[in-house]
Amino acid sequence: MKRLACLSALLLLAAACLAADPPERALRIGSKRFTESYILAHVMAQTAARAGAGQPQVREGLGNTAIVYEALRSGSIDMYPEYAGTIGQEILKRSDPLSLPQMNEALAPLGLGAAIPLGFNDGYALAMRAADAQRLGIATLSDLARHPELRLGLSNEFIGRADGWAGLAQRYGFSQKPTGLDHGLAYDAIAAGQVDLIDIYTTDAKIGHLGLRVLADDRKYFPRYDAVVLYRLEVPRQSPRAWAALQTLQGRIDEDAMIAMNARAELQGVPFDAIARDFLASGAPAKAGSGTSPAGGGRGFADKLFGPDLARLTLQHLTLVALSVAAAVLVGVPLALAAFPRPRWRGFLLAAAGLLQTVPSLALLAALIGLTGAIGVVPALIALTLYALLPIMRNTVTGLAEVGEGLRQAGTALGMTRAQRLRHVELPLALPTVVAGVRTAVAIAIGTATIAAFIGAGGYGERIVTGLALNDRELLLAGALPAAALALLCEVLFELLERAMRRHATAP
Repeated sequence: MKRLACLSALLLLAAACLAADPPERALRIGSKRFTESYILAHVMAQTAARAGAGQPQVREGLGNTAIVYEALRSGSIDMYPEYAGTIGQEILKRSDPLSLPQMNEALAPLGLGAAIPLGFNDGYALAMRAADAQRLGIATLSDLARHPELRLGLSNEFIGRADGWAGLAQRYGFSQKPTGLDHGLAYDAIAAGQVDLIDIYTTDAKIGHLGLRVLADDRKYFPRYDAVVLYRLEVPRQSPRAWAALQTLQGRIDEDAMIAMNARAELQGVPFDAIARDFLASGAPAKAGSGTSPAGGGRGFADKLFGPDLARLTLQHLTLVALSVAAAVLVGVPLALAAFPRPRWRGFLLAAAGLLQTVPSLALLAALIGLTGAIGVVPALIALTLYALLPIMRNTVTGLAEVGEGLRQAGTALGMTRAQRLRHVELPLALPTVVAGVRTAVAIAIGTATIAAFIGAGGYGERIVTGLALNDRELLLAGALPAAALALLCEVLFELLERAMRRHATAP
């Protein structure tokens, strides 16, 4: 009877577990690589966390629309803050304005939806120094068309967008040829007089700070860019409490509030999570002149360089470099050994590896996100491995070619098979040249690994990406200098290794 009672109790417990709701999955929230997107991602994450639905993971600075959208489509993130005009024209490729229901109807076949209008419109516009606009009599974009001598510095994304420069130039008859600039750096360029006009987001904090005039879109080219949440359709079912909490953000952020939050980040250096926390705690953003966080712009360069994230970023950067170069050695050396006796195959493999070097890193990362269905370390490692193949394969082939024919014949005369001759004669003689190729691959990987931060893979690039978004030169240097120091350290270690190999080769 006791056994039967225990068995019954276990069955009842199992039935209760099966009947219970499955545990709610913590959200993965992405952001693009500009100030406002960082802040909104943290506002969304903290709102969801307050509902007791677990701590959401924020994947910051995932590059431009193409990269963050690919991350969403592949399931690497669950949602991110987006804009109605971008969804309509850049994602859905629709030139006509779409209401939210129309947008959702078009997004549904993609497994996506748009919801929770946040309450503000952050549109594209063109701006120039107010004094120049006054002197030249420019108030609208139509006025700008009469001044082809003006120098335009536009963000690369705006130049290439479906709703960007090409269509705008056609609508207004612009003849200027724009120069591509990072959005954050463009403000420095116009302040320094290096360009006359830039594209801006209408909630940017530096418009008023730098005394810029926003030119009126008198022919109504730009659509509205109302901020919404772009999400995967399974999110409300998988994370119901978090989704319910996010509904409270609807209509809560107006344009003045967003400008004030952007100002705290860009003009004072207050961390994004602190800005979000202050907004949610008070129901309104702290004033731009209010006190800054100790982690903000008040820190000196030394504090940014040797900040608490240095050890984590160093470990991430070293891991990316070490694993990618090791994988390139394991793949590239055997391929070069197999192809060396076959000139056609050898030429084909080296040409293919060389072609990979010409593919822009961000384009390759975006393509790998789609192929792997993931963001972060996996596509970053694949990209870094592909970039490291050429110097390793080329130097392996070069090292083998430098082995004298007489030495090969001597090995054959001693009765060695081809494999034995390769292992005991050719590879030892070619090894210094192979190591030199690995040395070059490591240097390439250290520099290229900074780009991995654009897809959430970490490393020193995190500081560089955030520094670009905030136009913070010190933070940029705080990411670039450790990468340069790591490259120099690796150069010293390889130099010591090569000296030891030379001493060993010349020893009696």
